Amino acid sequence: MPDEAQHLTAAKPESDSAAAAKPAPSAPHAKNDTRGTVEHTQSAPVDKSAEESRPKPAPPERPASAPTGDDSVPATGATSQPAVRPNTGQPARSGSSNRVRARLARLGVQRSNPYNPVLEPLLRIVRSNDPKIETATLRQIEKAYQVAERWHRGQKRKSGDPYITHPLAVTTILAELGMDPATLMAGLLHDTVEDTEYGLDQLRRDFGDSVALLVDGVTKLDKVKFGEAAQAETVRKMVVAMAKDPRVLVIKLADRLHNMRTMRYLKREKQEKKARETLEIYAPLAHRLGMNTIKWELEDLAFAILYPKMYDEIVRLVAERAPKRDEYLAIVTDEVQQDLRAARIKATVTGRPKHYYSVYQKMIVRGRDFAEIYDLVGIRVLVDTVRDCYAALGTVHARWNPVPGRFKDYIAMPKFNMYQSLHTTVIGPNGKPVELQIRTFDMHRRAEYGIAAHWKYKQEAVAGASKVRTDVPKAGKGKDDHLNDMAWLRQLLDWQKETEDPGEFLESLRFDLSRNEVFVFTPKGDVIALPAGATPVDFAYAVHTEVGHRTIGARVNGRLVPLESTLDNGDLVEVFTSKAAGAGPSRDWLGFVKSPRARNKIRAWFSKERRDEAIEQGKDAIVRAMRKQNLPIQRILTGDSLVTLAHEMRYADISALYAAIGEGHVSAQNIVQKLVQALGGEEAASEEIDESVPPTRSRSRKRRSSADPGVIVKGVEDVWVKLARCCTPVPGDPIIGFVTRGSGVSVHRSDCVNVDSLSREPERILEVEWAPTQSSVFLVAIQVEALDRSRLLSDVTRVLSDQHVNILSAAVQTSRDRVATSRFTFEMGDPKHLGHVLKAVRGVEGVYDVYRVTSARSRS
Repeated sequence: MPDEAQHLTAAKPESDSAAAAKPAPSAPHAKNDTRGTVEHTQSAPVDKSAEESRPKPAPPERPASAPTGDDSVPATGATSQPAVRPNTGQPARSGSSNRVRARLARLGVQRSNPYNPVLEPLLRIVRSNDPKIETATLRQIEKAYQVAERWHRGQKRKSGDPYITHPLAVTTILAELGMDPATLMAGLLHDTVEDTEYGLDQLRRDFGDSVALLVDGVTKLDKVKFGEAAQAETVRKMVVAMAKDPRVLVIKLADRLHNMRTMRYLKREKQEKKARETLEIYAPLAHRLGMNTIKWELEDLAFAILYPKMYDEIVRLVAERAPKRDEYLAIVTDEVQQDLRAARIKATVTGRPKHYYSVYQKMIVRGRDFAEIYDLVGIRVLVDTVRDCYAALGTVHARWNPVPGRFKDYIAMPKFNMYQSLHTTVIGPNGKPVELQIRTFDMHRRAEYGIAAHWKYKQEAVAGASKVRTDVPKAGKGKDDHLNDMAWLRQLLDWQKETEDPGEFLESLRFDLSRNEVFVFTPKGDVIALPAGATPVDFAYAVHTEVGHRTIGARVNGRLVPLESTLDNGDLVEVFTSKAAGAGPSRDWLGFVKSPRARNKIRAWFSKERRDEAIEQGKDAIVRAMRKQNLPIQRILTGDSLVTLAHEMRYADISALYAAIGEGHVSAQNIVQKLVQALGGEEAASEEIDESVPPTRSRSRKRRSSADPGVIVKGVEDVWVKLARCCTPVPGDPIIGFVTRGSGVSVHRSDCVNVDSLSREPERILEVEWAPTQSSVFLVAIQVEALDRSRLLSDVTRVLSDQHVNILSAAVQTSRDRVATSRFTFEMGDPKHLGHVLKAVRGVEGVYDVYRVTSARSRS
């Protein structure tokens, strides 16, 4: 069962008459997306007041005794005389006429709305997609809803809504995509086999093989989750089933989209897990199938969950710049429309929406500032024919000069996901660049809905020759016709067979979804897709794992080449393998292979063969690095600091961390640096040494600070007190004192990570309390997180200086996703002023979070 659902009672079917019970209320409508995504039609019935103001329609499946049409019989207790009396020339009584009119009105309502009212929004979309759809087909969709509602009765979503609202919402999304009736029925029933006792065999008898195959394709293998392995196997089954029938993935994407829209009802941890899956698997799959509308909404929803502060910052920046951009966009679209009208080209010209995650991605991948990305105006020109596409292109180029190298003809050479369009960039008004996409209306639908639109066109082509059937898939040129439309789907069937580990399959799929490709040939003429920059070793592992392990040489286009040679499109590649029993990969290969599949296979081989050796090598490397830093080796190795760091770096245990160091995945020096930072810096680490090593003469002569720490030791006078640099306590923080050897009393926050080790010697712990004076100076460390840009550090430093704090140190790190993390340590006299400092730093452009940092167990 999906995480969003929960049982109140066991979901048992009720009597057939109960199937027509009052429909359950729908889940609240998701927040509207203003960025051109799929519009989710409200699946709930009309409001209660409106429903009560009209006669309720009869249920769709009535007992034999129920009134039907003109042959209806009076209800129990009604008079047995005819509804309309023979004309006797006398005027009928007023009461009788009213009853006649009321009964006719009821019959009229039944004729105009013969379906369950909860299905009306869905059926309205279905009829708009296919005005000639047969009543029998609509009845089948209604029957699917009745079965789903009956079997899901008693189940609730986390929001508290009846579970049936979820499959109904999913099916509405599928209808908006224009999917065929069989897919709509499968959408309504997609959770019944998994979450109830409604079996697949019974479903096949009720709705046919096509619907049963689709439902089975989206049904998860296990109702109980067993971590990453189960998720990987679920994705594997989904992808393989999708390769056999793409409608499986369309249903799965609609299912994920609705779950993402209602994700707010889950716990934060589960939200992040689902959002990460969405970004890594589902959104790229939607892109692979050309379903950009689904992809954009999935990305933005996941982005908002995973990186809420960055998301809010980009939303704010977009809102600030929108008015000027919209003004310029209006000028450009008006001029293009005028030119096309003068050339007698019928066209629709609109601005292209900017999606938050795509803006963020361009800032990361291209390293460009927000202004440079967002101020680049994009417009879309939609025309009727391909001829008009090229005519419109000529018209645009006649007005504005094109930018060399920025024209792409995806009409003549479509993308892998059937995308077709003309792309060009011109120098528009005021010398600003303008991006244009020119395509037909049909191309635009394929660009928005991808394979969903393609399936719809194929259904329409078949429907012209025969009546619509929902129990069998439509065939075109052959039973595998829909596989030939997208080679990538066909390749998945062969690819998954040789990958035994589901986790490995999932990781390889993640990379395969996002890579740029080159295509090379095997000696037999088969095509192998590899990442750009791939080598013969990548080719060997793409063929088979054992082939990769035993590779000793390669020939490309008939010439012997080194194994690190780069392959190009069209190369004919042949590899030579060793038959020796102990043959295996070389560790040097890790330096030049490009595909994660090859890299993971090589590492897995070494991990399996030499894990114990790697653990010992890693531990020795850590000890050597600690010794160079003069860290307390025994205390750290026996304490929790290294274990905590291993978990933060997502290693299963400390042995996995040691093995990673020994195998060269991470350097020991990097681990020690992270450890020192966790302990509060080098001075805090030195303090640990002071507490464990007897003082020497050089230490006793260390210069003592003259600043007043603002702390007194209860019951003790004339003692040197210092504030610990590991947790930088300030007035208001709960504190304890610790007697060091030769360095006075060190004052820590009560929740400092070092307190646990210090408390092992309780006789050295003293009670202390705050007593700040005007001469007291306190150390404060803050962390600033921002979208990277030029002059960021300079701007933050300037703001801190304006706040009259004395900056002691500053360090900046920029991650691969272009997020700049800065840490500042400064002195200030009044800690109450810290709030004003943080507020001022938050006002710097690009900064989305700033907070005080300590070595406390939880962030202050």
